[in-house]
Amino acid sequence: MPIFFNFLLSLSLFLAVSFAVDSTSTFLNLNDGRTFVSKRGIFELGFFSPGTSTNRYLGIWYKKIPVRKVVWVANRCSPINDFSGLLTINSTGNLVLLNQNHSVVWSTNSSKAAKKPTLELLDSGNLVLRDEADRNSETNFLWQSFDYPGDTLLPGMKFGWDFRKGLNKLLSAWKNWDDPCSGDLSLVMEAKHDIYPQAYIQKGTETHFRSGPWNGIGISGSPEIRPNQLFDYHLVFNDNETYYMYTLKDNSVIMISVLNQTNRVFQGLIWMEGDQSWKLYSEAPRDDCDNYSRCGANGNCVISQTAVCQCLKGFKPKSQQKWDLRDWSEGCVRKNPLNCPEEKYKDEDGFAKLVGIKIPDTRNTWFNDSMNLKECRVKCLSNCYCVAYSNRNIRYGTGCRIWFGDLMDMRELSDTEQELYIRIPASELEIEKAARKLGAIIVVSVLGPLSGMLLVGFYFCRKTLKGRNKKTSRKNRAKDQEFELPLFSQDTISIATNNFSMDNKIGEGGFGPVYRGMLEDGQEIAVKRLSLSSRQGINELKNEVILIAKLQHRNLIKLLGCCIDKEEKLLVYEYMPNKSLDYFIFDQEQSKLLQWPKRFEIICGIARGLQYLHQDSRLRIVHRDLKASNILLDKEMNPKISDFGLARTFGGDQSEGKTNRVVGTYGYMAPEYAFRGLFSTKSDIFSFGIMVLEIVSGKRSVGFHHKNNASLTIIGHAWALLKEGRPLELIDAHLRDSYDNLQEVLRCIHVALLCVQQRPVDRPSMLAVILMLGSESMLPQPKPPGYFIETDSHGDHSSSKPKASSKNTMTMTRFMGR
Repeated sequence: MPIFFNFLLSLSLFLAVSFAVDSTSTFLNLNDGRTFVSKRGIFELGFFSPGTSTNRYLGIWYKKIPVRKVVWVANRCSPINDFSGLLTINSTGNLVLLNQNHSVVWSTNSSKAAKKPTLELLDSGNLVLRDEADRNSETNFLWQSFDYPGDTLLPGMKFGWDFRKGLNKLLSAWKNWDDPCSGDLSLVMEAKHDIYPQAYIQKGTETHFRSGPWNGIGISGSPEIRPNQLFDYHLVFNDNETYYMYTLKDNSVIMISVLNQTNRVFQGLIWMEGDQSWKLYSEAPRDDCDNYSRCGANGNCVISQTAVCQCLKGFKPKSQQKWDLRDWSEGCVRKNPLNCPEEKYKDEDGFAKLVGIKIPDTRNTWFNDSMNLKECRVKCLSNCYCVAYSNRNIRYGTGCRIWFGDLMDMRELSDTEQELYIRIPASELEIEKAARKLGAIIVVSVLGPLSGMLLVGFYFCRKTLKGRNKKTSRKNRAKDQEFELPLFSQDTISIATNNFSMDNKIGEGGFGPVYRGMLEDGQEIAVKRLSLSSRQGINELKNEVILIAKLQHRNLIKLLGCCIDKEEKLLVYEYMPNKSLDYFIFDQEQSKLLQWPKRFEIICGIARGLQYLHQDSRLRIVHRDLKASNILLDKEMNPKISDFGLARTFGGDQSEGKTNRVVGTYGYMAPEYAFRGLFSTKSDIFSFGIMVLEIVSGKRSVGFHHKNNASLTIIGHAWALLKEGRPLELIDAHLRDSYDNLQEVLRCIHVALLCVQQRPVDRPSMLAVILMLGSESMLPQPKPPGYFIETDSHGDHSSSKPKASSKNTMTMTRFMGR
């Protein structure tokens, strides 16, 4: 037998080059110099030498990627020091890897006997051993490589625990580029009863990073890792398994997650075919505040601050000396002890609310998914050792989690709605109450002399208005009928939004907050609530109701109903799960998910919506506040124009209007509107051109900064590049591998510059824009644009700002929210 084995080895070396065996072929032996390929040619199994090493390993890699990235290694810590490796199936039906001496270097451990064991490399990258009798089974494997991850998590691979097999499917980094053996860096999932487990990066026995648990929307410590148009994220928890897994929505995308020993990070990578290189998609830890317990016990890390560590409310540094030396290892301690409720809540503790937070380490917590937040508060107060509480599922505001002992590993996060309630003693609350009381005394002392006059005035005003209210109520009922919309009761909306809970808040518009809700029939809604403290907005809200109720188009937001009841003024819309356009195009990570084909669809969709407003609807409407944050995206990423509070209608042959109150957002206003209050469909087209430049470049018009010319606006930058024959430099770097038709991108830049020309008469109509975007005909040359050079010497905003003039009686109102 050894002589025959040596003969096969010599023959394979003599043949010299790799010979690929299709996975559908009957597997006999695989020796060094041959490879085994998946059915569609995506993955390849064979022998390789990593880096500068001469050792040989059996591994799996992407076949068609020239920059070889090995995603799994069989004999990680048992290298073969020559070219004698042979992979075969032994008499017990297990895979075995043999060296020249016929010693077993590596083998599988299937305990189930197989009549006819076969090996297959799936197009998922999973190497599976199965019985030929069960070949049609998708999951009935004798053994699979996905059960034994290396340093790489592939789509469809489970990360977590299989309690039936006793498998801990963790990731472990290579020691270095030359050695795939497990280093001291690993990514593990805690094995506990919690339905929302956490993952940790461990360096030896020391915790290096904590992901935080799933919170109903995403991973709480990494809010950018949530289902999107690129991939779905799955959490499975039952008696048999607990695991996370991601699956790609587009099989043409190549995406992996790798634990890197050198940089001590867990990285999400996407293969960019155009650059022929791997591009970073996500990373953990991503900054200093992601390092586990950066600020010690009861400390909060705020990366935007110079001194990143802060004590939580009611706490102080444990060691002032170390604190001053930037050593926060000892963390923070309470200023005053908590009051244990032994005397029936005589001196009841209270809670400080934190919003936008990575919740503390959950290893020392208690939870109950049937409780609401109010019940959770009571539960916490009833336990002397409870120090904080929160919801477990922020999507629906359900579940209760309470913490005991020190709060570890907290940080501020701007892109999460997570709330945490930290217990503080009554003495701390008394200080706050005293401060508020002092403020009230000061206000009363100042306003006291005026109070008598105010009361007299109030009496006469009330008497006069009382008679008017009867007439007004009749008029309001008639106006509600004109809305042509269902009228919701305040109770219905309150129930749907969990009484306007902060857990349901999804944004802040120009006139108040927006909440997510769910009606009794299961329909998801978005509710715009007019701020009670706002002096403006009621007219805009009613204007929006009257206008949008009469509009129906797939690229306009759908208004489902309204509620004007007592002090509440509410608008009920269809819910847009993908937020707004600005959320994607201006974010370094999210922008990678919105590639050119989808961006072009969004541009065309906005154009169709505007054409409907300007020409095809029964009313001619000028929006007056078009901007990226007012373009909402549905679950298919289709654009919907929203926020019609500032819109105006034209009747008959009217084509232009004028106002003394200019409202809108700097950076999007047409010059004739910003300076003279003139608005028309052409001012909307100017705003559309700005948005197209933003979509192509990934840069905001508001706050645009050119490295060589601080006074140049995004329009001026695009114009200069076009005139110099360098328009390609405007394109977002994240897009340069996603477009098949470069002329399509360049055409969009050209059309955008036609839309932002100085004179309204030179700008094309929306119909002309749609035709230009959809054809390949020659385009007219644009004339110089408006706002070519910034005129605001302070440089606070990118668009030109009207200078004060004795002849100009306009007032300008700037809205930055949606």
